Amino acid sequence: MADVGDVNMMLLGQSIPATKVELTVSCRKLLDMDTFSKSDPLCVMYIQTTGSETYKEYGRSEVIMNTLNPDFVKKFVIDYFFEEVQKLKFELYDVDSKSQNLKKHDFLGKLFCTLGEIMGSSGCKLKKPLSGPAKNSGSIIIKGEEMSDCRDLMTMQFKGEHLDKKDFLGKSDPFLVFHRCNEDGTFTICHKTEVIKNTLNPNWKPFNIMLRALCNADHDRTIKVECFDWNRDGSHDLIGVFETNTRELSRGPCLTNNYQLIHPKKQAKKKGYRNSGLITLLSCKTEPQYTFLDYIRGGCQLSFTVAIDFTASNGDPRQPTSLHYMNPYTPNAYLRALWAVGEVIQDYDHDKLFPALGFGARVPPTMQTSHEFFLNGSPTDPFCVGVEGVVAAYQKALSTVQLYGPTLFAPIINHVARFAAAKRDGSEYFILLIITDGCICDMDHTKEAIVNAAKLPMSIIIVGVGKEDFTKMEELDGDDVRVSSKGQFAERDIVQFVPFRDFEGGDNVVVSQARLAKEVLAEIPEQITSHMKMRNIKPRPPPSPSLTSRQSFSTGVLR
Repeated sequence: MADVGDVNMMLLGQSIPATKVELTVSCRKLLDMDTFSKSDPLCVMYIQTTGSETYKEYGRSEVIMNTLNPDFVKKFVIDYFFEEVQKLKFELYDVDSKSQNLKKHDFLGKLFCTLGEIMGSSGCKLKKPLSGPAKNSGSIIIKGEEMSDCRDLMTMQFKGEHLDKKDFLGKSDPFLVFHRCNEDGTFTICHKTEVIKNTLNPNWKPFNIMLRALCNADHDRTIKVECFDWNRDGSHDLIGVFETNTRELSRGPCLTNNYQLIHPKKQAKKKGYRNSGLITLLSCKTEPQYTFLDYIRGGCQLSFTVAIDFTASNGDPRQPTSLHYMNPYTPNAYLRALWAVGEVIQDYDHDKLFPALGFGARVPPTMQTSHEFFLNGSPTDPFCVGVEGVVAAYQKALSTVQLYGPTLFAPIINHVARFAAAKRDGSEYFILLIITDGCICDMDHTKEAIVNAAKLPMSIIIVGVGKEDFTKMEELDGDDVRVSSKGQFAERDIVQFVPFRDFEGGDNVVVSQARLAKEVLAEIPEQITSHMKMRNIKPRPPPSPSLTSRQSFSTGVLR
């Protein structure tokens, strides 16, 4: 017989579709293009595909007759990807005929925005003026909402008693298989428990399953549960079957949740057949699973901090061979990485103020080596306005500091962690982007800082530029082996590392940046929700529109 590690049967993971978002459009004070009545507005939504400058029509609303303040009933439903900049365009027309050709109708105005900008707005509601034929062409209001579906998670545990003996030289190696009933009466497998070796009285571990996977959120839909005896060759022997539903299971441990396992063939052949064992529900709990957008809607802000490597191993910035060299025609790798990640994150930060730090340089006026200096040169205020402000501060710093060393990550990580530690209520989540050439000199201290930061509302993105050996960076990523320090493992995987060179080589810089952003940001939503769940933090109700206070990184004073 194989060991238990070889026989535990896990349901294979399936790719989960992107969250679908429903966009509702309203307009106010549109231009009146009709002589004897008001306009008959139509809204057209376009999307820009990654790597293209053109917009493709995505859908049209209905036409609402004779109004300058339409509230369109037809929704635009779109897949939502946090890690991508999803550029949208909305155009409004006054419909004058039945023609589908938009050139046959009067243009009223348009708006360019991103889906992230909509979902990152207060209450997921974006209101902007329309750009149109007149100076005041009215305004557009776009409300985003995650499509309603069941996101309840059910946690259950079962035990078996007096199961039939199936093995000639031993007892049985039982496991349970759960099947969801389909609309056509067929069944689809949705969960397998682990195998418990050599027992007729198994006690399986608790397991989690989404309610929509178990019964498509229909509490009366039949669930078929089969109990098998595991065999190495895959020809598992059926011990017995029972049926139930989530309405019954939700009652928890009780007499009705004690099930007799019935083997159909034995039941048909043996007159005195009673059952092939008993299955008992030990516990059942159902709780909602909140999504990333639930927390964003509840006012959770993403606080984005940039840290740039100014160590001498990057090369003299005045030389074309330097990673910091400012080519007048092509932005360097540091700038491209900064733009790629920053453009996505900034949509979820209401005030667009980003702390920008550098490390590993001699800083004026004392020219002492610093491992956490402010790029904008201010001794007290690290904030830059938007990604453009961070870029300007980076370019300014290159002309004022002296690249030096060594390369230390721990001070920067601990710097951001101090502010994350002060925001444990779910109101903010901190994302630190470190752009580096990878020549780290404080590996042990960095691991310790990551282990401590994993307890906080914080994630770390490391983008490696240049051609160095990034083995140490991959170790910090922790995908294969969770980062540990002094015998303690990080409680979450919060580091995502990517080498920038993997996204170079093509002529289209826009495509490269989009691919980079998708790679480094794809894990952020799950990292946020996992932290909130571990800390039992539930999303807040959507806040009323108001200014968001921010804690200064330098003084700790609310701004």
